[in-house]
Amino acid sequence: MRQILVAGNWKLNGSKESIQSLVSGINEGMSGVGDKAVAVCPPFVYIPRVADLLSGSEIGLGSQDVASEETGAFTGEVSADMLKEVGCQYAIVGHSERRSIYGERDQDTAAKFAAARAKGLTPILCVGELLEERESGDTENVVARQLDAVIELEGVAALADAVIAYEPVWAIGTGKTASPDQAQAVHAFIRAKVAELDADVASKVQILYGGSVNGGNAAELFAMEDIDGGLIGGASLTPEAFLAICTA
Repeated sequence: MRQILVAGNWKLNGSKESIQSLVSGINEGMSGVGDKAVAVCPPFVYIPRVADLLSGSEIGLGSQDVASEETGAFTGEVSADMLKEVGCQYAIVGHSERRSIYGERDQDTAAKFAAARAKGLTPILCVGELLEERESGDTENVVARQLDAVIELEGVAALADAVIAYEPVWAIGTGKTASPDQAQAVHAFIRAKVAELDADVASKVQILYGGSVNGGNAAELFAMEDIDGGLIGGASLTPEAFLAICTA
């Protein structure tokens, strides 16, 4: 039985004051979450602060990105070693905003996935299609291509040390959500694709859904056979909204 994971991606949001309040509120509400795993991914600059606030908590800590390089002349980058040293367990790689806004290619994502995993971080590998790609029937082709870049570099066994997050780009921050059946269909496709190479890995890998998840739709989404939790954006920025998803 795969454990549910709910991970909050705070994106470019937060201040020392707001993060203190947010983490305190989440910590206080954890008793109602049950046996779900929970993690938060703050901006780089606040990771050490959040690590301190989470001391003694079961809440996991992750970054929103990671460098593919270990060290050197790469201004503005943060390495997996650095993230590990300040307490991270997870690193998001390949988020659609990194792909679309910053031009990261599938190969760039694969290199970041490899860098995170090599240092003991659990990559949260994001995959997903644009609206035009869904409307043209290319969803599976796009998701397969994004997965293949990682599998070709690291091998399918590497997914045993990772989390996959399916995020339809057209549903991120738009208020639109894939229906539970739509999301389940893509999650099932992902699991079946992995199973073609390694059935054991496929049966164990967590596949999260991301895309305007909230307290009202989380329970139905997470009840789907192949949906193992969520990567949450806007709704992770208040304790009440985030905890409503965790307990739904």
